[in-house]
Amino acid sequence: MGSSQRKKSRDTVRERDRVPGETTARQAQERAFLVGIDVRVRRTAKGAVTAQAAVARDASALRQEKALAGADGKPSIPQFDAEESLSELRALAESAGAEVVGEILQRRDRPDPATLIGAGKLEEIAGAAASADADVLLFDHDLSPSQQRNIEKIVDRRVIDRTQLILDIFARHARTREGQLQVELAQLQYMLPRLAGRGVEMSQLGGGIGTRGPGETQLETDRRKIARRMRNVEGQIENVRRIRAQQRSRRESAPVATVALVGYTNAGKSTLFNALTKAGVLSSSRMFATLDPTIRGVDLPSKRKVLLSDTVGFIRSLPHTLVSAFRATLEEVQRASLILHVSDASSRLSAEQDAQVEIVLKELEADNRPRLRVMNKVDLLDVEVAASLLADAARESGAAKGRAGHGVPTVYVSAIEGTGLDRLLERIDQMIEEDPVSRVKLLLPQSEGKLLALLEAKARIYSRKYKDGSVELEVDAPESVVRRVREWVVG
Repeated sequence: MGSSQRKKSRDTVRERDRVPGETTARQAQERAFLVGIDVRVRRTAKGAVTAQAAVARDASALRQEKALAGADGKPSIPQFDAEESLSELRALAESAGAEVVGEILQRRDRPDPATLIGAGKLEEIAGAAASADADVLLFDHDLSPSQQRNIEKIVDRRVIDRTQLILDIFARHARTREGQLQVELAQLQYMLPRLAGRGVEMSQLGGGIGTRGPGETQLETDRRKIARRMRNVEGQIENVRRIRAQQRSRRESAPVATVALVGYTNAGKSTLFNALTKAGVLSSSRMFATLDPTIRGVDLPSKRKVLLSDTVGFIRSLPHTLVSAFRATLEEVQRASLILHVSDASSRLSAEQDAQVEIVLKELEADNRPRLRVMNKVDLLDVEVAASLLADAARESGAAKGRAGHGVPTVYVSAIEGTGLDRLLERIDQMIEEDPVSRVKLLLPQSEGKLLALLEAKARIYSRKYKDGSVELEVDAPESVVRRVREWVVG
């Protein structure tokens, strides 16, 4: 039989073995059924959470509460309600390329230890998913390995929790080698505790006479392989960190500040980045469209240059493995001279989303960096409301100029329409401390053409007078420029 005939025969076998109705990712979207859970937290008369309710909350929620707890120990972050959380899961599923064919939300006093939502409810969901011909169930909650296996046995479909879904989106959108390595490390860390119980191929070898094996189970072999791969990936990421540190060291040797964009996913960071830098990076309404960091130069009104860094968006319950894996990328945020916290002014959840960003900044130990709040998408607000906000922001900017300790300043913009960008650049200019600007008077010979050209390019000229073969100038110039014309300073 020729090679072409053998290939045709193998393809025929694969087609015959395929489950009816099954399609590959290339042929059609996967059909996803969403499952949300609302755990009601009961409180005592004194307002303390009961022990039973404390057990009900997942680890990520506890971590969030600790991150933003006030001085009295009480959580100070607003919470997404169950419907809003399920809506966000729907957006995540669409970003992963899935078609949402159904959803269900269950309210419980506490999660079921075995199946999260209870066997009875799971039977109902299994029927609904079968009716919708769903390929996969997406849970808006983190599942333990045993819960995931138990649910899959009952529904007879693939089951993916929130963390695994986010990891899949990151894997789809990573384009650079650095981003792919960081996502792979997070996936391996997620996979490692979930190897146990994956069928008889991972069971213990026989213990009878003649059945004793070489002393290592398939599970142990797989764990060893994953651990070895993790060490290899961590080594490659460490090389990336070293190269990035060298690049940052070269940048920091020059008086050029770095401004980092942070914010909730889909707040419009990449659109704002493009509007300020004309970089043309991908901007999309899909979540996590930007994973790989991009740095571009921006000229401020003072004619100083800053480096603007676009970073990955944050999200509620961002998997800790991703924060750790992307630490090399997010070091740009830790070392930034100024953080632009971009928020979606049109979202009624903007306060909750901002609180989630604060959680990640605390994890990165970057919450004490100078901050400027940028409320984006004012074009989606009512015209009168948007005009009022822009006017208030202009008055605040004028009152705050030159005044310290007034809290985090706010600027309202529309990145897609270009509204408020001039005011944003002015505010950044006021807050950048590197290469400070000062006003000086100069008297230069007209023969110093190079220095005059330097001042035209790098300084703001307020007055210019010609007399006796010299030029008298009054300028606002960065310190790096003043040093070069020091001998011509007068007055």
